[in-house]
Amino acid sequence: MKQSQLFTKTRKEAPADETSKNAELLTRGGFIHKEMAGVYSFLPLGLRVINKVENIIREEMDKIGGTEMRTSVLQNKEVWEKSGRWDDEVVDNWFKTKLKNGGDVGLSFTNEEAYSNILKQYVSSYKDLPIYPYDFKSIFRNETRSKSGIMRGREFYWKALYSFSKNEEEHNAFYEKAKVAYQNIFKRAGIGHLTYVTFASGGTFSKFSHEFQTITSVGEDTVYLDEASNVAINEEVYNDEVIAELKLKKENLIEKKAIEVGNIFSLGTKFSAPFDLKYKDENGEEKLVIMGSYGIGLGRLMGTVVEVLSDDKGIVWPESIAPFTIHLLALGDDEVVMKEANKVYESLSQAGVEVLFDDRSGMSAGEKFSDADLLGMPYRAVVSPRSIKEGGIELKKRTEEKGKIVSVDELLTLFKPI
Repeated sequence: MKQSQLFTKTRKEAPADETSKNAELLTRGGFIHKEMAGVYSFLPLGLRVINKVENIIREEMDKIGGTEMRTSVLQNKEVWEKSGRWDDEVVDNWFKTKLKNGGDVGLSFTNEEAYSNILKQYVSSYKDLPIYPYDFKSIFRNETRSKSGIMRGREFYWKALYSFSKNEEEHNAFYEKAKVAYQNIFKRAGIGHLTYVTFASGGTFSKFSHEFQTITSVGEDTVYLDEASNVAINEEVYNDEVIAELKLKKENLIEKKAIEVGNIFSLGTKFSAPFDLKYKDENGEEKLVIMGSYGIGLGRLMGTVVEVLSDDKGIVWPESIAPFTIHLLALGDDEVVMKEANKVYESLSQAGVEVLFDDRSGMSAGEKFSDADLLGMPYRAVVSPRSIKEGGIELKKRTEEKGKIVSVDELLTLFKPI
């Protein structure tokens, strides 16, 4: 993509009403647009990041047997009354509206009831299980306050997978696979080294659930981390009994701030029972299906990456989710420079390399370098009178201070997809 054709512009200053680093940098870079508190549109660069995050999650869910589908955003009041979660006194953050021909509907705030209601139509025998459906969709929560940029909003994009198993043994086996898949997701997204499996409250579902917490000083959660075992405990369940269950030593646990980037729950029969979601086993006996829930907010993950990996110059995208691999800069309006830069751009594009070409005229080298640092592509390739004189293109990583001169052929060798 040529930057001159990208309608978004960078900003030197963040909007006054944004206080979180992720919102400041993503807004300044033209990745997102704030519609209102807690509601953001994803602009072209931001959408490229979200799509890459989505593909990583999809690959990991498919590896463990997930089947992708899409549940509706508009939710039937009668379905949610079965579980008791339509009542505002039970769930106080519904967005609800009325149909013109009468009747109430809600905008999805989670998916347990929706999946249980659908699966009721297709599960009758033990031969129908296990099933692991998931989807990506927008979720709506009518929060009183919205903060932390795209990490906590009133509208957000997430992935939710639900497991439907015959028994606890089958459920637990999949639960452990999901735990590993989540660790793979965060590793591939560039924050695995900072993200820990964390014991948390299971609420009304089970004694424990598991969160995936990314350590950062700006986190809104407090966890106690055992660095030797890579296990953490959320403050909400931190006590001597839990420490002894988990076979940890209290002198070894370090208090840290963290951001929750994903969670998994054992639901038991909490949502299968209201829908009479049962199957007949090998002996013809009816039994309730055992369920589990596995969620990740894609915007939240994207925002966390920005929070923990950025520096004082701007965003530092991991290669796996960067909008483009290379940011190609043409310095100066010299005809020779532009001709050579266009040649490099065409060669990279034809080879399948994702490249953003800063072909904008009338801008100083300092302005282009500043924008490149803010946007945070993993590599910067510069074509200038000096680089041409030295025999090629100056290539450097976003995190490096100095680059090196390489030829076009060397550049293609380094980045051409296998």
